[in-house]
Amino acid sequence: MIADRIKQLRTSCRITQTDLAKKLNITRSSVNAWEMGISTPSTYYLVELSLLFHVSTDYLLGLDNNAVLDISNLSEQEIKIVYELVQYFRESKS
Repeated sequence: MIADRIKQLRTSCRITQTDLAKKLNITRSSVNAWEMGISTPSTYYLVELSLLFHVSTDYLLGLDNNAVLDISNLSEQEIKIVYELVQYFRESKS
């Protein structure tokens, strides 16, 4: 589960394994091993990944299926647009 979440978050942010490795000051092969499920990130890197991708550690670990979006730095108008988009996507699934 964590392997899939890391890869999905990384690709949705349009960053490469190499870019992620540089941001975390680790090797690309470490990121690749996480994404392939060969190894798992330490607690330290779980926290770093959650901060980098703006998700909870529970989400990364698969304990929570709800991704969290930090909108604290958005203006009122931008927050309104985000809520409208969420509502639009919910209604389109019905």
